[in-house]
Amino acid sequence: MDRNRIEGTKHEVKGAIKEAAGKMTGNKTQQLEGNLEKNAGKAQKEAGKVADHLRHEQKH
Repeated sequence: MDRNRIEGTKHEVKGAIKEAAGKMTGNKTQQLEGNLEKNAGKAQKEAGKVADHLRHEQKH
């Protein structure tokens, strides 16, 4: 499994928690930062999926 998939998932979860905390406390800055980190994590995870797919295709 590509490292980007693991790291991306960690960022996605961390961002979702930060976003939820920002919503609960009314902190718009924290909410926005969490949303940005969550979406960056999603993109990183997708890049890892592509890398895994390419490695799999090269083996066959």
